[in-house]
Amino acid sequence: MTAASVSVIIPVFNSAPVLPELVARLGPVLSREAARFELVFVNDGSRDRSWETICRLSAQHSWVRGIDLMRNYGQHNALLCGVRAASGELIVTMDDDLQHRPEDIPALLAALSSDLDVVYGTPALEQHGVARNAASRITKIALQSTMGANPARLVSAFRVFRAGLRATFAEARNPGLPLDVMLTWATTRFGACVVQSEPRRAGESGYTVRRLILHALNMITGYSVLPLRLASALALLFMLFGFAVLAFVVLRTLIQGVAVPGFAMISSLIAILSGVQLFSLGILGEYLARIHVRMMDSPPYAIRSTVP
Repeated sequence: MTAASVSVIIPVFNSAPVLPELVARLGPVLSREAARFELVFVNDGSRDRSWETICRLSAQHSWVRGIDLMRNYGQHNALLCGVRAASGELIVTMDDDLQHRPEDIPALLAALSSDLDVVYGTPALEQHGVARNAASRITKIALQSTMGANPARLVSAFRVFRAGLRATFAEARNPGLPLDVMLTWATTRFGACVVQSEPRRAGESGYTVRRLILHALNMITGYSVLPLRLASALALLFMLFGFAVLAFVVLRTLIQGVAVPGFAMISSLIAILSGVQLFSLGILGEYLARIHVRMMDSPPYAIRSTVP
């Protein structure tokens, strides 16, 4: 069934060589699937000729739009900018490197049945290395604390969702807020379909293992109280352990009549308990840092210019 209108949002970072092919492949697909369609490129502070390429493609194709951000704000902020600017009833998001195949968009649209609001294109086979795949799994584990277990397993940057969902985060100003988290504010009706993933055509991914782990940490401490509960559980566990050691010392003293010689044990206990305390303080510090950042009320992005 042909959709009434579809907007495709693509954050762009140093991908000038692949943009013409991306547009050439998207055009025939979207013309078959939607009565009205648009492609919105969001240039996220690219250092190559990506913006010049977007301007040229917009001049050649009336359905191609471009937004040039003032600097690099990160993929999630660029996505938020594009989603807010979209005019279609259905919004598709995908990467700029042709790892997500435009030819798989019809499968996503077909999977968006009346009982679903979001459908993810889950790759049949990951195209990353072992370390990158492991870091991605860590990120999805982090997402489980904010999205729930089932949606987190499906998450992908290749997704389609109903435009009405964005009303719940129309005023969101938190920098770096993941789109997947924002979608959970509006719905619990998530689905997925299996798609093919191709090798990256140009450049290198900005999501290194380190950045993925930091992203996971940001999600856990920024949008979940799980770490605070973990700190409380650890404090309770070691408090009970301390009481157990105290009971052991008292009982042995009553039975044998002598105190337990155990400077090493006492030192170890002090070290363990101090470590737990510092760990808990570190978690509290992370939360205070998030509060500080949000209190500054900095915008998630700023637009330099648009085309057409």
